[in-house]
Order: sequence, then structure tokens, then C-alpha cells
Amino acid sequence: MTKNKVTAPTLTRALLTAAVAAVLTAGVQPATAAGPGDGGWKGEGGLTLDAADNSKVDAYLDRAREAERTISTDVRTAALATGAELIGFDHRLKSPDSLKRKVATSLKEQPRQDIDTVLARLSDAVRYTLQWPDDTYTQGVTTASALLSAWGNDSTKWSNTWGRTAGYKGLNTGWRAPRSGQLFEVQFHTPASKHAQEVTHLLYEEQRLPSTSPDRKKELQARQDAVFAAVPVPSGADGLTAPVSPTAPLPVPAAR
Repeated sequence: MTKNKVTAPTLTRALLTAAVAAVLTAGVQPATAAGPGDGGWKGEGGLTLDAADNSKVDAYLDRAREAERTISTDVRTAALATGAELIGFDHRLKSPDSLKRKVATSLKEQPRQDIDTVLARLSDAVRYTLQWPDDTYTQGVTTASALLSAWGNDSTKWSNTWGRTAGYKGLNTGWRAPRSGQLFEVQFHTPASKHAQEVTHLLYEEQRLPSTSPDRKKELQARQDAVFAAVPVPSGADGLTAPVSPTAPLPVPAAR
């Protein structure tokens, strides 16, 4: 499948100015991340982090919270410019417990990894969801992703599962911010695919726990498959590919 030959869309000065102004005046405050801890961490399923690793995760969360402000400006402006609904913006920072559970799971499954390697690979400590109706979804994704690329965000992941015959349907993308180097995730959904994700969330969380038995994992996957099978695929969604990086970036929206 070839890449979409999408150049940075031309937006009128008035539209871009209005978009940035809306971002600057919205006044939404960053979510609060946990501060450095003085002990270890213990989660469900026997997951643990010792004091040293727990402290490193807390420091990573602090850096992610700082980087989020500039990243959010780009994402919110792209959403406004394309008519997207920005879902769950108040939860754009992964909670400390959720992030620590993910880190502890990775360390348990691959014990030869060190904490620094795991943290360097985290892609969703800062995350967003953009949603369009089915009939504007494909064009919305194309334009929004081209804008993010044009503003200097590097595409690091492009997982398009709309063409699957079973399982999760949607488009999960990863990016690296140009100023901080922070990795962040943007999910592109329709109302139906987002609803299916929410309905199956607890099933997915149980499925990925190391303590979940293989038979139980199969059962959980079958239940998720049944939900996603009912999700309509927007026209052209299965052919969406990562944007081609522009030769010259557009001016980046001012940070709030």
C-alpha cells in the first residue's frame, strides 16, 4: 500500500488565527501527575516497582506533564481546523497508577529490560482522541495528521486496524514532539469505534495482565471481537496511511 501523497493543507490565515486564539483562551489546566515517591509501588496482579524504579517513573511523569502543554496546542488546533471532537481531553495524561502498571507489566514480561529502556519506549503517557462522523472521518484524519506533521511532529507509529476481520477497529498513531522529544499518542475514531473501545476497555485491561490465564485471555478476546464486529468501517478508512513529512514546516501554533 503506498503512502498518501498529502502535503500540508493550505488553511486561510483567518482560520488558523481563530484556531490558535481558541486554544490560547480556553483556559484548560493540565492534569496533575503524581510527584516523586519515597517508596515502591504495588498494583493488582502482583505487579510491583521498587523505590528506585518508582521514583524514575514519577520523574518521567513530571517531564511528560511539562511537554503536554505545547503538544496540546498542536492537537487542539488540528482538531478545531478539521471539525473534530476532542474526546476525553481532561484525561490526556495517563494516570500514575495506569502508567506504573504498564511499566511493571513490561518489566515482568521482559525482565532483562531496565527501567530506562521501558520509559524511553512509552508512547501513550500523553494521549488524545479525535473523533469525526463516518462521512467526514477519512478526510478529517488525512488533514489532521498532515497538520501535525507540518508542525514538526514526527510520525513514529501508524496502526490502522480498520481493515481487520476481527478485533479492535480504529487508527492509533504515535508521534514525537519537536521541542521536547516527548512521545505521544493520537487515536482517530468514529462515534461507533470509540463506543466499542469503551465497552471493551475492562476486558482488554484484564486480558493484558500477566496473571490472566491463556484460556481466560481467549474468552476475553472473543467477547471483544463480537463488539468490534458491529462497528461500520468509514469509506476509505482502511487505506489511510501516515502523512508524508513536508519539506518545510508550517508555523507552529503558539503555546498557551
